[in-house]
Amino acid sequence: MAGPRDGADPVTGPAPPPPPAPTAGDTAHPWRITLDRVLVPVRHAPFTLGFLAVLWIVGAVTGSLGSGPSRHRLDRVGVGVPALAEGRWWTPASSLLWCPGLGGYLGATVIVLLLVTPAERRLGVARTAGLLLGGQILGTLLGVGIVKLGSVAGEQWLDSLTEDLSVTPTVGALAVGAVVSFRFTALWRRRTRLGIAAFALVMFLYVGHLQGVLRLGGAVAGLAVGALLYHRGPLRLRHSSHTEARVLVALVVATSAIGPMVAILYKDAYGPFSSYNDLYVAVQPTDREVADTCAGSPQDCHAVHAIRTFYDSPATVMAVLVPALLLVLAEGLRRGLRLAWALVVLVQLGWIALFAYWLHDFVANPAAWAAEAASGANYLQFFAEQLLLPFLVLVLMVITRTRFDLRLPRSATRKLAAVTGGALLLACAAYVGIGCAVRGQFDPPATPVMLLQGLVSEFLPPALLGYFTDWPVPVGGTAQALYRYCGLFFWAVTLVALLVTFRRPRLHTDADAAVRARTLLTEHGGSNLSYLTTWDGNYYWFDEPGRAAVAYRVISTVALTTGDPFGVPEARAGAVAGFSRFCDEHGWTPCCYSVGGETREAAERLGWRSVQVAEDTVVPLPDLAFTGKKWQDVRTALNKAKKEGITAEWWSFPDAPVAITDQVRSISEEWVADKGLPEMGFTLGGLDELDDPAVRCLIAVDADRTVHGITSWMPVYGGGGTAGWTLDFMRRRASGFRGSMEFLIASAALGFKEEGAGFLSLSGAPLARKATGEPPVALQRVLDYGGKVLEPVYGFRSLLNFKAKFQPQYRPMFMCYPDPAALPVITRAVAKAYLPHVTAAQGVRLMRQFSS
Repeated sequence: MAGPRDGADPVTGPAPPPPPAPTAGDTAHPWRITLDRVLVPVRHAPFTLGFLAVLWIVGAVTGSLGSGPSRHRLDRVGVGVPALAEGRWWTPASSLLWCPGLGGYLGATVIVLLLVTPAERRLGVARTAGLLLGGQILGTLLGVGIVKLGSVAGEQWLDSLTEDLSVTPTVGALAVGAVVSFRFTALWRRRTRLGIAAFALVMFLYVGHLQGVLRLGGAVAGLAVGALLYHRGPLRLRHSSHTEARVLVALVVATSAIGPMVAILYKDAYGPFSSYNDLYVAVQPTDREVADTCAGSPQDCHAVHAIRTFYDSPATVMAVLVPALLLVLAEGLRRGLRLAWALVVLVQLGWIALFAYWLHDFVANPAAWAAEAASGANYLQFFAEQLLLPFLVLVLMVITRTRFDLRLPRSATRKLAAVTGGALLLACAAYVGIGCAVRGQFDPPATPVMLLQGLVSEFLPPALLGYFTDWPVPVGGTAQALYRYCGLFFWAVTLVALLVTFRRPRLHTDADAAVRARTLLTEHGGSNLSYLTTWDGNYYWFDEPGRAAVAYRVISTVALTTGDPFGVPEARAGAVAGFSRFCDEHGWTPCCYSVGGETREAAERLGWRSVQVAEDTVVPLPDLAFTGKKWQDVRTALNKAKKEGITAEWWSFPDAPVAITDQVRSISEEWVADKGLPEMGFTLGGLDELDDPAVRCLIAVDADRTVHGITSWMPVYGGGGTAGWTLDFMRRRASGFRGSMEFLIASAALGFKEEGAGFLSLSGAPLARKATGEPPVALQRVLDYGGKVLEPVYGFRSLLNFKAKFQPQYRPMFMCYPDPAALPVITRAVAKAYLPHVTAAQGVRLMRQFSS
């Protein structure tokens, strides 16, 4: 929103700051307020708190908090194949009241709070309690059934679980979460289910304990029960938007990366994908492994010591190279980038080729795999299981390939190739060149050919060393440094370059689009703030007929509009839905910022939320007369200016005399220095925006040609001409005429009235609004409190009070957004839009306003 830009002075008013951090109240400490808000849902969930209290009390009384129930007690309360086979029918229910250890108690507490609390608030205590117990029973029975069927089918992993017993309330909690997801909105329904499924599958496939199988049973049982209880209409596959599909695929890829890192925390993980723990996340050789290797040749001993010391250096991060790469690529998938899709496909093909190579070698050379071959068919089953994950991910990528159609500009691709290619050449040159210089520090002494053959091993994670080439074993210090850091340097540069490329929105400035947008605006008009769309930094979306447009800028993947859609009045409402689809296709979060009631209504028809962020103040001009007591302050300013010889002069800033423009620049610099904060941008014009022939400047000067104040006025187009004017830039000299702003605005109003304009807008008063008597929602209270906290810096309420002198009509201005979960990133985007160049010290000053 445009508006007066002078901070603490009640006459000149502030510019809008970034949206405030969530706080409430005037005296409470911020961390206590945040904690209170987090605990509010829990305080209204007595059953959840009561159940957790019982869980911990039972654990304490039975001595189970430290390491879980004793073996004797576990035999009585734990659920599993043996328990049900021996007739302990109560164990599916009794397993609800214990956990396997302290970590289990803490983890179960978090899961119960996250999933059972919202269920209690939406479904009621009785139904939630029934679902928790019923979900625990159904989930454990389903999980035990899976184990038994797998054992009968000869599945080695599941067969190994047939003697285990388990206790955990998370089975019932996951079932409750799956059921209550049917009562959520579509957005949170999908996210809740994705979270539950990802957690259950990671614990099932990677960790592989009986608990993981039971949890998966609980999740499946909860989805089935929820569908029976709350699903209306026939079951059918629902098509997701581009953004949701991309998020889903990215989550799958990220899960395949996170799974091994989670499983590596369990020393006895043995799920079907647990072998990825040693391939994706390499581990340091144990003392026993080192001793066994050193019993062979000296070169093998040097090699195992080189690998072991590798983990004692910063290069140990190479051990998680594959998960790190997949996580970065998952971010690119979330943005819908074709490059990220192609790289994920290459990674999965690489894994398939690797396992296929090992399988071929196992079949062709059984003597080389003597220990593994002893297991016969089971080892062949192992290969089949390991090929399953990359194969399924590859199939998913192929099926969803059309979702990832965004291509980086050629300049970005060339820059990425140059950075990564340069890093690769530099790493290779350093390894071979310096290696030749210190060839005696390798065992055996290295030759250029040996170093070239060993280059591949430099760029592989430690778990894969030695599978493809013989690498020169480093013994000396320089050789070991080359071995550790050449590959690390390349991958560090590559991952950072990929992440920056994926996360940095790259748009092409289109001068033709700017001309087209200005023509559309001048011919058909827009809102009071639509002239802001002509400023530099905006990009434009046009509807298919070219009758309406939206100006926007992309910040941190948020497409932030500059006011309302503009163009043919009948096409503006439909432009909101069209722009939303455009953002969805590009992987952005749309946010209509500083818009009026018509745009708000169009957005709410799409299911969006809205919150008031400002109050536009409009002064009708046809019947304007500064008569009566309510205009006393304005008349005083006009009379005082006349006595002091101050006059108001209209200028176009590009054509104004240098003596005038230099003073205006000086006044502006003085204001910036006093505030200690940079000038704001986005919807607030600065000196650059004054340099526009269509913008009119009204300047207060005295007989000595001293500039006391300046206001700028932007045209508001409508009906084929200029329907009104909007105030933007305001500055006054600190030592000048105190009533200069009242004088200039009143003079402008009288001048525009004589020209036949219908109104003038004093623009929005950010984070301040006229009392309506309606109880504000939570987010609105946060914004109101933020305006109060930042009053000493920006003077929001003083600005609104100042504008009240002109008896305006108040029109609320809103921020409309589709996803409440995106508010943090939207807040950051708005803040960065207004303060793109804020320094750390200035940021600290702003934050102190909230903690004072």
